[in-house]
Amino acid sequence: MVYEGRDTSETSAILAEALAGLDGDDGAQLWIRDVAAGDDAAARRHGFEPYRDLWQLRCRLPAEPSGLSTRAFAPDDIDEFVAVNNRAFHWHPEQGGLTAGEVRDRMAEPWFDADGFRLHHRDGRLAGFCWTKVHSDHDPPLGEIYVIAVDPDFSGRGLGRPMTLAGLEWLSGRGLTVGMLYVESDNHPANAVYRRIGFEHHHTDRAYRRPSG
Repeated sequence: MVYEGRDTSETSAILAEALAGLDGDDGAQLWIRDVAAGDDAAARRHGFEPYRDLWQLRCRLPAEPSGLSTRAFAPDDIDEFVAVNNRAFHWHPEQGGLTAGEVRDRMAEPWFDADGFRLHHRDGRLAGFCWTKVHSDHDPPLGEIYVIAVDPDFSGRGLGRPMTLAGLEWLSGRGLTVGMLYVESDNHPANAVYRRIGFEHHHTDRAYRRPSG
């Protein structure tokens, strides 16, 4: 379940309605987007405990130049991208275990733009990537760093920051003035990189779970 809203006086009532079809012993997961004061207490009244915070960060564009050579994604890159992605995100509950079929499904989405999916190669291998996404339904439109990673074989070479900047560079070239991304609140190395680039915390999406029984 995902609950979106800021009026915390309504949170408990909305949860009660959403949970009406579940048995009291059923386990469930809940996301509250843009969590506000009082939402934790409302969730706990229905047996949910918070366990994960996802931060949305935003920055002004343009950012500084990346200085990194990248190229656009091509269909022939799918298998190598999936392999690098799954090594980099083996720990991640959503991005880990990605399949080529899932990549093709995302490529079929209206927002997909291969030019905004930047790849960086070293020694004939995919060393890192920065996949961007434009949210044109926002005012002003948002340019998202959708997925970014460095192959663990190339970690420690300072690629995280320039890979992020390469994505922001491309978004800025599209005329966007606001960049954004989502990051786990406890991913301290990534958050340190993003702070140095100029990202600031915008809001928190919080995950809750209710154990079965």
